[in-house]
Amino acid sequence: MAAPAANGAAGHSGADFGFIQALKEGGIIAWLTLGVLVLMSVGSWYIFFVKLIDQNRIIKEGRRARTTFWQSPNLRDAANKLDKNGAYRQIVEDGLLAEEQHNKLTDPIDQHEWMLSSLTRSQGAITAKLSSGLAFLATVGSTAPFVGLFGTVVGIYRALIKIGAAGQASISAVAGPVGEALIMTALGLVVAVPAVMQYNWLMRRNKAIGEQLARFATDVHGYMMSGGTVRPSIPSRPAPAAKPAATSAAASTGATTTAKS
Repeated sequence: MAAPAANGAAGHSGADFGFIQALKEGGIIAWLTLGVLVLMSVGSWYIFFVKLIDQNRIIKEGRRARTTFWQSPNLRDAANKLDKNGAYRQIVEDGLLAEEQHNKLTDPIDQHEWMLSSLTRSQGAITAKLSSGLAFLATVGSTAPFVGLFGTVVGIYRALIKIGAAGQASISAVAGPVGEALIMTALGLVVAVPAVMQYNWLMRRNKAIGEQLARFATDVHGYMMSGGTVRPSIPSRPAPAAKPAATSAAASTGATTTAKS
C-alpha cells in the first residue's frame, strides 16, 4: 500500500509545483481568472497615477492663486496668470460669465444668489471630475478577493476530482494541487489591498482640494459682490534677516584698524 503513495509523491515532485503549473492544471478558468486580476491591477494603477497627476496640478495652481492671483488689478488679468485649463481659472471664468448672464436675465433674481449658485456649480463640476474613476478603485478593492477566491474554488475542485480518480488521499497528493489553487486567493489580495489604499488616499486628497476650491470660490464671490474692495489678505514673504549692528560695527572697526596699520 505504501508503493502507490510513494509513486504519487514521486509523480508530484517539487519541480511540478509552481505558478505556471497551477495555471496549466487549472485550464481556461485559471487563465481567465488571472487575466481579470491583471486587468484590475493595471486599471487601478493607471487611474491612481492619472488622478495623482491631476491633483498635484491643482494643488500647484492653488499655491500660485494664493500668492499672485490677488495682486492683479482685476479678475481678468488675474485669471490670465493661472493655467489655461486649470480648476482655479475655471472658477474665475465661470464667475465672470455668470456676472454677464445676470444682466441678461428677464426675471429679477438677486445677484448674490445667482453668483453663489454659479460658483458652487463650477466647484461641483471640478470635484466630480476629480472623483471620476475612483469608483473603479473601490470596485477592484471589494471584488478582487472574490475573483481570486473563485479561481481557488475551481482549482481545489479540479484537484479533488483528480485525487479521487487516482484513489489517493495522502498529504503528498493533496498538498500540491490545493497549494497551487490557493495562489489565486493570494493574487486577489495583492490586487485588492493596493486598490483600497489608493482609493482612501485619493479621496482624502480630494477632500482637501475641495476645501481649498470652496475657500477660493468664496473669496471670488466676495470680490465680485463688493466691486473689488473685499479681497483676501495676501501672504507676505518673509524679509531677509538683517545683520546685527554690532557685527557691522565690528567689521568697520576691523577694516579701519587694518587700513591704519
